[in-house]
Amino acid sequence: MTINMGSADRVIRGIVGVVLIALVFVGPQTPWGWIGIIPLATALIGNCPAYSIFGIKTCKTKPKH
Repeated sequence: MTINMGSADRVIRGIVGVVLIALVFVGPQTPWGWIGIIPLATALIGNCPAYSIFGIKTCKTKPKH
């Protein structure tokens, strides 16, 4: 499994995931907030399966010498 997400992408996904999960406990308190586990997990792992399918890569690649 390769890393295909850049640091900005990972930070944004992490924030969105935490906010969605917080909605389970505060605010409307609906179980839909648990969907926040997905962006939080992809942020922690650094790999997005959808990016792999579509060939998207937001991380900076190191040039090989």
